[in-house]
Amino acid sequence: MIGRRMSEIAGELARVREAFDKPTLRLLDRKWAPFVLAVFKSSFSRDRRSVQADRLHAQVDAYLADLRTVGSEVPGRNGRALCVQWMNDQWLYRETGEGDEEQYSLTSHALEALLLVESLSRDRALISESRLTTIVDTVRHRATQANPDRAERIRRLDQEIAEKRSERDRLAAGGEIAEVSNEAMREGYANLVDLITALPSDFKRVEESVAGMHRQIVNDFRSEDRPIGEVLDEYLSKTDALMSSTPEGRAFEGAFTLLRNDSLLADLKNDLETILLHPFALELSSTERRGLMGTVGLIRKGIDDVLTQRNGLTTTLREHIVNHDVVKDRELERLLREINKELATWMQTAGPRSTVTAELMPGTLDVEHLRERFYDPVLHRPPPALEDVSDDAPEPPSLDEMRQQGGPLLGEMRDALVSALGRGGAASVGDAFNKLAAGMRRPVEILGMLQIATQIDAVHRADAFETFETVRPDGSSRSFDVPRIILNDDETAALSALNYGPDDD
Repeated sequence: MIGRRMSEIAGELARVREAFDKPTLRLLDRKWAPFVLAVFKSSFSRDRRSVQADRLHAQVDAYLADLRTVGSEVPGRNGRALCVQWMNDQWLYRETGEGDEEQYSLTSHALEALLLVESLSRDRALISESRLTTIVDTVRHRATQANPDRAERIRRLDQEIAEKRSERDRLAAGGEIAEVSNEAMREGYANLVDLITALPSDFKRVEESVAGMHRQIVNDFRSEDRPIGEVLDEYLSKTDALMSSTPEGRAFEGAFTLLRNDSLLADLKNDLETILLHPFALELSSTERRGLMGTVGLIRKGIDDVLTQRNGLTTTLREHIVNHDVVKDRELERLLREINKELATWMQTAGPRSTVTAELMPGTLDVEHLRERFYDPVLHRPPPALEDVSDDAPEPPSLDEMRQQGGPLLGEMRDALVSALGRGGAASVGDAFNKLAAGMRRPVEILGMLQIATQIDAVHRADAFETFETVRPDGSSRSFDVPRIILNDDETAALSALNYGPDDD
């Protein structure tokens, strides 16, 4: 009996030691754990998953300076050295982001440590009706799925249908709707927040599992001495089973099947909005309300991060396979083995301070000119003659046709306006324009007419609009509303002077 108890406690001690060797508990067990977690909580958030490397170094330096001014004990290293140390301790992950800039992000171990500290610092009831209800409902649902008895499963479904139909009939008959108290809603909210805050570390753990699986595949691929076809077949089989060969991958596949349903996520968002409409939500801070409403975005972002990690690493592996030269790798490996063999032979007679001169790079050959290719007469042949296609060319446009597609005819427009207004047959510039020949009423002539009126300062008095009927070069018509301009005798004379000078009658 005593021997069995000793074996049990030894086994438990080994499991506890293994747990303490993991990065999560190593972080919580360090002297500077409060400082490290405070930096992580201040620098990263749900909306800020990654921070540019130089910026995080500067932020940590600023935190160190602020804490020294208030007399707090802090590590003696600078921000860059601390970030590198945290990266080696598997609390930070450094990668290349957009624009080829290096950035840091928290690992799943750091997220788990933050989640544990957050749960211990939050005031909430450990046992509540909401939590027990969640447990009971989950157990009932899983028991129904696990029971192979068809009759028992039908009985459970009939019971559930009967309960829901009874409640529906009661409400349809005008029954009272029981209001949920603020205390019950607060308990349910606390339980919901506990589940939501665990999502980032869960998604991060899946990303790290995918990355570790691919690194293992690459290492196996590089160390293989088997034929390349056999290695590729094994690589493809591992890739197909990538998400089902690890616990994290299997959990993600099950969740992904459920969460890629857009209608389900839309219903989830509507349900969250309904929760925040309850009076208890008035007690929540803006940060808490924003965090709850960001649950759908958090789920979508986590799924996208995992899929991006999987697609990116798969692309890297594909490029590695395409560009991998097995022959060169084997030649290099053979050369290194020969060097090791010669080194072992030399060490049998060499003293502790013996040295040997070795060239890092082989010397260059003393060759004045090395022909790269031989003369090819084909390279000096002239190009073939161009084919004469002048007979197929269309007829060139006439000068009059080209003028019709050009800008306004200012001189002709001034003459036409002076003639029309001088005879007294036009009440306004638009009236005179509409009486011109079709060739003078192109849409572009309106711009010319406005330019002419601007030169004699006659546009500023326009207080109404009139219709200009224009004719395009192809014969189609178009109407434009233009400011109504009326010229007096002095302005008409000034308009005439633009063409013929001030002495013209």
